[in-house]
Amino acid sequence: MSHLFDTYVRMPISLVRGQGAWLFDDQDRRYLDALSGIAVCSLGHAHPRIAAALADQAARLIHTANIVHVPQQEALADRLAAISGLERSFIANSGAEAIECALKLARRHAHARHVANPAVLVASDSFHGRTLAALSASGNAAIQAGFGPLVDGFVRVPYGDPQAAAGAFANHPNLVAVLVEPIQGEGGVRVPPAGYLGTLRELCDRHDALLMLDEIQAGIGRTGRWFAFQHEPGLRPDVVTVAKALGNGVPIGACLAREEVAALLPPGSHGTTFGGNPLACRVALEVLAIMAEDDILARASRAGQRLLGRLRQELEGVAGVVEVRGRGLMVGVELAEPAGELKDAAMARGLILNITRGNVIRLLPPLIIDDEQVERIVQVVAELVREKFANSPSSAAVSRSSSGLIDSSALPSAG
Repeated sequence: MSHLFDTYVRMPISLVRGQGAWLFDDQDRRYLDALSGIAVCSLGHAHPRIAAALADQAARLIHTANIVHVPQQEALADRLAAISGLERSFIANSGAEAIECALKLARRHAHARHVANPAVLVASDSFHGRTLAALSASGNAAIQAGFGPLVDGFVRVPYGDPQAAAGAFANHPNLVAVLVEPIQGEGGVRVPPAGYLGTLRELCDRHDALLMLDEIQAGIGRTGRWFAFQHEPGLRPDVVTVAKALGNGVPIGACLAREEVAALLPPGSHGTTFGGNPLACRVALEVLAIMAEDDILARASRAGQRLLGRLRQELEGVAGVVEVRGRGLMVGVELAEPAGELKDAAMARGLILNITRGNVIRLLPPLIIDDEQVERIVQVVAELVREKFANSPSSAAVSRSSSGLIDSSALPSAG
């Protein structure tokens, strides 16, 4: 009997080591990782430079309270400012904590505006975390069930619909912020229409609201840019949350904000015990350095173009395929039926992936994958989908591979 909480339905394997894009179980069986620990290990497993940085920093200093200067934390904030265009960072332990910081900024912004009952505009099918406020902001009734009463102060509209967002501002004068994912991950790898974030920026400017973007899954190179919002030229959000890939497996998150927004949280108004410790920040600095030096963003863009294109090619006209979509190495294959069984079927063939929203195959491979590994992912996914719908009539095919999806091949190359 395990003494752990039963909060996960675990796959029936025990992984004990990794190398690059490969994982190995306790029977020394090899699996191609097309999930990256859910967009975390973007540089793969057992990266020698990350291992060296961990060991070196652990031998020097792992933790000190935030009552003193932490040079690694300050250097990380400098680097995040350089790649994001946002001047300030609060370094936390996780994405959920970064979201909590963002929501507290929204409440402080409301206080400064003398808004008595502030609300934040959020999207359907969103996911922002498991803490109570992040859970309340999320658009997923299943994960909210049994945890009421939820935190008040959220207005929900359909994702990717600028008219719905404009209507919400017209009907809710107490809106003080917008919180959305530039690309929805848990919501099914949904890419919004071009210009959607720009419209949200205009609405926020018009109504003195903060534009807050959850880049926890899409950020730090996943889409071929440092941040997914950078695919819209000239867009500058007020707040951005990151985590996951920032530490390549070492727990760390950050809430980035413009100078004047960060000033809403003066000394004593927010804090963390472990957030921003020397060990986590040293690793995050190494992750960002490797990504810059090894041209990882361009690699992700090229590999994503290949993965998306080949999947569309192999699944064109296949019965039961609704849509193949994505940006960079954040790719989803939506099916017409629930497909939870494909997770274990893929694992049996040496490929680790997962299913989100019940019917979307989600692919988040390490950004270091090569062409041969891309082809292996395509081969296994195509086989699984064809087998699942082998007995479906061809008229059931509803593939929309040319239906105005955002195709990474049409994106400007990363730089």
